[in-house]
Amino acid sequence: MYAIVNIAGQQFKVQKDQTVIVHRLSGEEGKKLEFSEVMLVEDNGKVKVGAPNLKGASVSAKILGHLRGDKIIIFKKKRRKGYQKSSGHRQDLTKIQIESIVG
Repeated sequence: MYAIVNIAGQQFKVQKDQTVIVHRLSGEEGKKLEFSEVMLVEDNGKVKVGAPNLKGASVSAKILGHLRGDKIIIFKKKRRKGYQKSSGHRQDLTKIQIESIVG
């Protein structure tokens, strides 16, 4: 059984007991979350598709921890002008575990 669910603006294909790394969600470690924007549920070959979401379907998850992604370096330069600019970015992420899928 799997589902396609919208989590923090991105769509993920999730299964029970799967761990997923998503953009930062509010809440402490161990907190339970409920996602109601489920677009598709597959159960033993039977597929239910929403338009755009399924009514009554939900995915529950638990926050395992907060972490940060790899550093990305942004370097800008204009040749012969003496312009150089360097900056970096690290994305805030959350690791969640899918506990159940209700279709």
